[in-house]
Amino acid sequence: MHQTKERAVMGDAERQTRIELAACYRLAAHYKMTDTIYTHISARVPGEPGHFLINPYGLMWEEITASSLVKIDVDGNKVETTPYRVNPAGFTIHSAVHMASDTAEWVMHTHTRAGIAVSCLEDGILPLNQIALQYYGRIGYHDFTGIALDLEERADIAKSLGDNIGLVLRNHGLVSVGRNAAEMFSTMFYLCRVCEIQEATLAMGAPLRAIDKNVVKRVREQFDGMALDDGDLQLEWEAYMRLADRLDPGFRD
Repeated sequence: MHQTKERAVMGDAERQTRIELAACYRLAAHYKMTDTIYTHISARVPGEPGHFLINPYGLMWEEITASSLVKIDVDGNKVETTPYRVNPAGFTIHSAVHMASDTAEWVMHTHTRAGIAVSCLEDGILPLNQIALQYYGRIGYHDFTGIALDLEERADIAKSLGDNIGLVLRNHGLVSVGRNAAEMFSTMFYLCRVCEIQEATLAMGAPLRAIDKNVVKRVREQFDGMALDDGDLQLEWEAYMRLADRLDPGFRD
């Protein structure tokens, strides 16, 4: 009953954010980027400084709906009535990013097999292919100091991210950020793809075909130029939303 009342007073902007965030969870489950009930995708609540939406602790990502998302504060405490639990410790990484950047409206953290594998390499992501070059010089690295439970680590996480669009948590996993769901999800999708390709490439055990440094620079500049046009990114996100609806439109509930 409380969900029906909350939906009645909820603004259109928050409702849309909830729908798109629920879609991100469903899509991540579809693309096997989940870790059962763990890790998170979070988004700022429009018009409510210091408030965020996050997954209800205990639900698998393919079970999450717009109304089941939990509203929390910067320390991961619930700020509205809900029957669901939250995992405050799991919000440490997300709160660090949200607090440090006005443009990090959306934050996604994953523990994919390939992502963790690459995070364990000293050189991290290698500039071995076209997709990888999209992230050349745009991904930060954060050293592993233990499970992310200490709120004091937030400043170091924010420093490691800087102005980058993603972060490799060494020996841990991946993070992507964005001004909206489209930016955040696209970055994570292709970042995971880069790690999968690198994992497969190194597994072949054959000599690596390096890309000339001048070409690396040129391709990075090409990607930067294309990034200025949000039209393609919006088309991509609309395609994702259609997929989410085909999978199960119940995420909108």
